[in-house]
Parts: sequence; C-alpha cells; structure tokens
Amino acid sequence: MFNRNERKKEEIREGAKFGALLVLPAQVYFFSILIFPLVCGIYISLSEWSPLASGGLKWYMAFKFWAWLANYWNLIRDPEFLMALVRTFIIVATVVPIQFFLGLLLAFLFLEKFPLKKILHTMMIMPMMIVPAVSGFVFYMMFQAAGVVNGIIGLFTAARVDVGWLQHNVLAMVAIMLADIWQWTPFMFLILLSGLLSLPQDQLDAATILGFSRFQKFRMLVFPLMKPVFIIALILRGIEAVKIFDPIWIMTSGGPGTATETISVYLYKHGFIFLKWSWIAAAGFLVLILMSIISTFALRPIREEVEKEA
Repeated sequence: MFNRNERKKEEIREGAKFGALLVLPAQVYFFSILIFPLVCGIYISLSEWSPLASGGLKWYMAFKFWAWLANYWNLIRDPEFLMALVRTFIIVATVVPIQFFLGLLLAFLFLEKFPLKKILHTMMIMPMMIVPAVSGFVFYMMFQAAGVVNGIIGLFTAARVDVGWLQHNVLAMVAIMLADIWQWTPFMFLILLSGLLSLPQDQLDAATILGFSRFQKFRMLVFPLMKPVFIIALILRGIEAVKIFDPIWIMTSGGPGTATETISVYLYKHGFIFLKWSWIAAAGFLVLILMSIISTFALRPIREEVEKEA
C-alpha cells in the first residue's frame, strides 16, 4: 500500500513537470512581451532621451542623458499634467455612475417579458460595437452650430439656436461625456444583466411570496448577491474611461485650449507631436501607479468577502 501511494505521488509529480514543460514556451513568450516594454519604459523615464533632441542616439543609449527622478519630480509640479488628471477623473466620476445606473435600470427592464425584446436587446448593444473614432465623428457633427442638437433645441424653443458646443469649455466637456455615455452604457447593461440572470430564482420567488417590495428585494437580496458584480463593472468601466481618447481627439483635440485635454490626449500630444518620450514614459508610470492604488482599494470589499467565505 505504501509503495502504491508513493508511486501515485511520483506519477503526479511527473505529470506536473510535463505540464509545466508544455506551457513553458508560452509563459516565456508572454513574460517577455510584458517585461521588456515595462523595463524599457522605466529605463527611458529615468533619462532625458528624445528621438530628436539626443543627437540621433538610439533609445538604448539613454544612459548618456541620465536624469534619475527628474521627470517624475517635474511632472508632479506641471500644472498641465495635473489638470489633465483632474479633467480625466471628472469625466470618470461623471460618466461611470451614470452608465452604471442607466445600465442597471435597463437590465431590470430586460428581465421582464415584453414585445420586440430580442430586437431591442440587439439594438441596445449596437453603440458599443461602433468604432470610438466613428462615434466621436458622429457626435462632432451633431454638436456643430448647425447640427442636430441645436436643431432639436430650436424645435422646443421656437427660436434659432446657434450654440457653439465644442467651442465652449464646459459645453465641450458635456458633449464628450454624452458621447461616452451613449457608447458605453451598453457595456454596463450587458455585465449587470448577466449578473441579474445568474441570481438564484428560488430566493427571489420566496421573497415575492413573503410580500417583499421591489426595493426590499433589491436591498436585502439583489444588492448583497450582486455586490461583486457591481464592483467589477465599475472598476472595468472606470479603467476604460480613464483611457478615453478617440471622441475627445475627434471632437475637440483637447480644446478649446486645453479645456478637454485628458491624460490620454496629454500623453499623445507630448509623445507623438512633441516627441518627449522620456517625459510621457514617466507620466505613464505615474498614471499606472495611481490607477493601481485606486483599484487595490476598490477591490478590497471583494477580497474581504473571499476571506470570509474561506
């Protein structure tokens, strides 16, 4: 019996070694494409190397322009960078909650049976299938002085409306937010609808029999069960919202002035127009660190739930 157990354990170890050898090439490949850009980015961010201002020297010669943490120190004192961060988080803090609540309302609506449900379900997810640059151009045309938005407002006011939405600091930001809400509310809708469909129906039926109102069912059953789904949906959409670029670049190019310049537009301008590669490498890592900290705190409730269950 002892020899049989030892033989079985040896077979398991051999199988584990063989399995590790099979996946080793893929692990090395994915590790290399992850680590090389990361190390390269950190290396360049610690220098003042630029493809134009470095005498034609290649990136691997960036040590000749070593600056240690000067780029990081200058960035946290750069008003343009800090304001780009502020604008980005204003957009995220505005559009993500709106998309969440609209998506949740639509998800509850589509739990019910009604005519043309399948057709409307398909139409609901169509905006997120459109290329962001295309949706940005559509909203750019809609918010022109002679566009659809001013035309609709004119119908209700019975007067000619000639508002320059994209030439006004606040209104341009509103137009960009509306474009993002229109395109990505379906993303929230799909995640939340999937979560609601996975709820235990017997518990919901029992709550209905006991006379629970819809609000009581949501507060006492749906919300506790859906809490991890809510958190994950908010984090995923929040991360994507931080990276918003196409609609802004198409609609305003960060203007008027820098009124709609988010962190993505800031990085694009300084990286591909001004070619300050070491500068944007440092800026990118600062944003990465900031988002990692926020995500860590946001995921804490899920970790606590897992620890309780364990």
